[in-house]
Parts: sequence; C-alpha cells; structure tokens
Amino acid sequence: MRARYDLSTLAWTLTGWHPHYWRATLSMETGMRLACDEGPHPAKAPGSVQQALREAGVLPDWNEGLHSRECEWVENRHWAFQTTVPDDWMAQPGRLWLDCQGLDYRGVILVNGQEAARFDNGFVPYRIEITPYRLPSANTLTVVFTELPRALGQVGFTSKITEWKARFNYIWDWVPRLVQVGISDMITLEVEHQDVISALDLYTDYDDEEGRGTIVPSAKIDVYHAAEIEVELADDTGTVFIQRSLAAPTYTQPLSELLVQPWQPNGNGDQPLYRFTMRLLSNKGEVLDEVTRRIGFKQVRWLPCAGAPSGAAPWVCEVNGAPTFLQGVNWTPIRPNYADVTEADYRQRLTWYRDMGCNLLRVWGGGPLERECFYDLCDELGLMVWQEFPLSSSGLDNWPPEGNAAIAALTAIARSYIRRRQHHPSLLMWCGGNELQGAPDGGKVGIGQPADLSHPLLSALCDVVAQHDPTRRFVPTSASGPRFTADAGDFGKGLHHDVHGPWNVQSMLEAECYPYWDHDDALFRSEAGMPGSSSAALIRQYGGALALPGDHDNPFWLHTGGWWVQWPQYLAEDGDPDDLEAFVMWSQQRQADALAYAARACKRRFPGCGGFLVWMGHDAYPCPSNTAILDFTGEPKPAALALKEIFTAPVAALAP
Repeated sequence: MRARYDLSTLAWTLTGWHPHYWRATLSMETGMRLACDEGPHPAKAPGSVQQALREAGVLPDWNEGLHSRECEWVENRHWAFQTTVPDDWMAQPGRLWLDCQGLDYRGVILVNGQEAARFDNGFVPYRIEITPYRLPSANTLTVVFTELPRALGQVGFTSKITEWKARFNYIWDWVPRLVQVGISDMITLEVEHQDVISALDLYTDYDDEEGRGTIVPSAKIDVYHAAEIEVELADDTGTVFIQRSLAAPTYTQPLSELLVQPWQPNGNGDQPLYRFTMRLLSNKGEVLDEVTRRIGFKQVRWLPCAGAPSGAAPWVCEVNGAPTFLQGVNWTPIRPNYADVTEADYRQRLTWYRDMGCNLLRVWGGGPLERECFYDLCDELGLMVWQEFPLSSSGLDNWPPEGNAAIAALTAIARSYIRRRQHHPSLLMWCGGNELQGAPDGGKVGIGQPADLSHPLLSALCDVVAQHDPTRRFVPTSASGPRFTADAGDFGKGLHHDVHGPWNVQSMLEAECYPYWDHDDALFRSEAGMPGSSSAALIRQYGGALALPGDHDNPFWLHTGGWWVQWPQYLAEDGDPDDLEAFVMWSQQRQADALAYAARACKRRFPGCGGFLVWMGHDAYPCPSNTAILDFTGEPKPAALALKEIFTAPVAALAP
C-alpha cells in the first residue's frame, strides 16, 4: 500500500524577499548570503501569504476602510514557504512524490536547496518526484512564489489572456485588488511502491426507466507483482457489486446494469452516494494499492423550452425523468484569499443555498476550480454545479484568445478539471467561460453577440468534454445564443435564449422592473441581479467614519461598491441622509422585491423558461452595497428569504 502524509500538519514558515534575492542563498559561488526582507513568520499550507502576514501583524485588516491598498506591496516580493519533513516520512522505501493540488501561481519547488520543479499555472495540480533529493535526515521543502501577472482584473482584454491565474482578486465590482499568493489547496507527500494505480478517471450514468447505473472507469496501472484488479461498489449497508479481473497496465471496462438508487437534485428527492474502490491484489489476495472515489448516479436530458424558436438550444433540464426548473445562484469565491477558506465556511453558505431551495450553482469563470470539499458538500446537499472553465469577459475586449499556445494551455486545464471533478454526481455541465462575446455585427470587439463553437478555442474545449466526459453538456459561454442580454423592445422576437442581466433598476420598481419581467421571453436566465446594502452593523464595522453618505463622493463606497450606489434613488424617495438604518431597510427591501418578482415571473413560465440564477450568491468582501444575497459573514439578506419562498414553492403555486 502507498503511504500518504498530509503536509498541512507540519509547521511552516514564510519569508519575503526582494525578487531573486533568495537565489543567492543557494549558491556559494556568489559569495553572498542575502537576508530576507520580511519574516520569518509562521504560516499554513494551504494558506496565503496575505493571511500569514496579517496574523503576524504585518498587514492591516484589508476588509476595513481602504486598507486593502496597504497590502498591494505584497505583489512585489518573492515569497518562500518552508517546512522540515519528518525523517521517518522521507526514509520510507519507495519513490517519493510531492502532490500539490493548488499553487498560486508561479515559482520553484526546492528540496534540500535543490530545484526539483517549476510551476506557472494556478489551475492545475503538480505531481513531482523528489526521490533523488532526499537526505538521511533534516529534509527541507521550500515552495517559492515568484513573479505575478500585473493586470488580470475586470477591465482589460480577454483575447490577450495568456497567464493562468484566477482573475477576480485583481479587482472586480465586488472585491478590491488583493492578489493572493500561496499554497491554495492540499499538499501531500506520497510514498509509492511498485504496484500502483497511477491514475483513475471515471464518470457514471443512469437509466431512469430500468433503474440501473453504469460506471465508466479509465485507469493506468503500474503492474509488477499484482495478479488481479478488484473493483467494488458499496453503500452504507455493504457491497453492491464486486468483480475481479487479471491485472493489466490499463483498465477500461464499463460496469453496467448496476442496481442503484438515483441521485436527485435538491427538492426532487434524496442524494444516495456510493463508494467505488479499485484495488490491486497479489496472488495471495493481499491489497497492494487501492483508490476510492465517492460517486452517485443520475440521468440528465435537455429538452426544448415550450414555444422556443427553431434552432434554439434546449434549456429544460430533465433529471431522472423529471423536468426540473433550475434555480439558484452564481457562485464566486468566498474570499479573495481563498487559500484560507475552511470547510466550515463552505458548509455555512452551501447549507443556506440548500435551505433556500436552490438546486443549481453556476461556478463563475473568473475564479479558480473550487476544492474537492465544495463538490463533496454539493453531492451531499443536492446542489448541482454548472462549472465554467477559467475565462471571463473584460469589458474592453471579451473575445476568447485564439493562439495555439492559449488553446493548448486551456484544453490541458479543461482535461485536468474533468479528471478531478467528473466523478461527482453534483456536476451537471461544463461551460467555456463567462460572457465571452463580440459585437452584434460579428466583430471581435464589442458587447452583444455571444461567442459560439465557430471560435477555435471553444470548439477545442467542446471536443475535450465530448471525449473525456461524454454524458455531460458543454455550452460555449454564458450568456449564449443570439443575444447577451434581453432587450424589452425585442421581446417576442425569439432572440433571447440564455441571457444575462439586468443587474439594477434605476427607477421605481413598478415602472421599470415589474413590466420587464411580465413580458420576458428568455429561455434561461443564468444571471439576473439587484443591489442591496449590507447591514448597518457591517457598514459601520468596516466603513467607520466613512459609513455615510453612500454616494460616489465617498471613497469607501467607491472602493468596491461604485457600481451599486443607490443613494440618489434613496434621496429621491425622501430618504433621510443621516439615517443609515433607514437606508439599509429601503435598499434591502428593494433588492428583495425586485429579485422575488423576477424569480416568480420566470418560474411560473416553466417550461417556457428553464431556469433563473441570481447574480450573485455571497459577498467575498464587506461591500457596503452589492448584488449578493448573503452578506460577508454568510448570513442572509432579506432577498435570500424572499427567494426562498419562490424557490421552495411548486410551479403551480406561482400562477398569476
């Protein structure tokens, strides 16, 4: 059996360096022994540089006031995470591998001062053999983070994106610039012997008429002494299926006609989960290696919306034979320093979404691939996942990159995403990215015409999904179809398929919001929003003396909430400029009324409309005002409670 050691259990230190100064400590030829510029400080892995510095008192609380500006110098240093690996771990017989599930973003891995590997992609894992570098004792492991991209934020040029790091924490309309550096996911040491399952990919399917499931595994195996391969499917009561075959370098035998219960989305039933285990057995029946995946079974069909124009993509989702209105939120990272997010942070927000009646989360393309524990929780809670690949619009230019190098990099990222997450029953579909589009006349620069499979990158991503995860849907981008947004002047013309917006209402709801939704003809609403303020307590806690007024002359409100200032409308409706509580009540009620009306209007059109997703779910930063329906602490705004009434109601109960 292979041995795995969790390196997060070790003591780590963090040091900061002027660029490349750390290299001078590796070679005596220079005659220099340069000192670090910052630290050493205690650190965690996973963990961000920013959090370690904040806990050491070096950085202020970037959530308060304008303090995030005082943290931007971190981007101009190189940072080294270092630990000493226990002798008994390193002395194990066999090959030693370092498994890094997330490194954000570029740098060098050193083992005992020797370079073992380089990395330059925040979206893929790294598995590095370190056997040649081990010493009899006192083995040190150092992960050095070096140069960062300078400009990946919300406004820019999508077609020029060639650096593979999450974009959102370079500044978006709901988070200031706080560019994470650090070990962003699990890091383990693995001792590997000769007979190992070196890779296992699998996806499942289900036949709702026969009540039978299928597992399609694909494994690569290093066979030396193994005689047999055993595969077992089990649930909480015991073994459901077991089979043995002769050991071979590959295993690609679909397992069908399995008597299993279907995994249902939230609101449709239960979420039974199973354990699939593959073992290598010796000729004496000893287990030489084993790998386990937790899986489930569902069948998904996509049906045309009622009254949809000819040629429109299908947007009614049938799960296990039941046409299901897709309702939920757009998921964005919980924090800009997402390396420090805990399972409890995930569970709190995901449980709220489950209790609200959500059945779908769209994981937006400007962030990283969420951790395994996010998917595990979605499996348990019945929350389906629309997973985007890491591309997003940029305002000035929203066209996906076309060069061969970008296509090669992004298709490799897509294959990695699929391998790591396709076994989860919560995974519903894949998407090329967020708001990838050109001009309405077909030009590459502009807003209004979603990109499609004629784009070479999106076509290549579609091919990757078709090859490696063939039971799941791929859409080239969101929004998709003829139009990016739905214009009320064009309702009834069949132009609005999957659309984004609106995100704000500038006038009275009765005049602007309600008539719009009464005449809506979109087939799917994958983004629709409305700003609502945070609580008065949060605004005072993080805004201090700048809590009011909530206008464009207040730097605290502009820091993150400049897009979502509602102060003029509030004053126009005779709001009291000195009463923060009155403003919060007005703003939050306005958000709740607008979103509830929109969600009700869409859901009662089902199956003419296939779904409604709110932009956005939760705040990653204590924005004084934002479109989130859960605040910075993960607690619901009134809009979340209003949506719960709509999401938990059957379609028939929402008839006009």
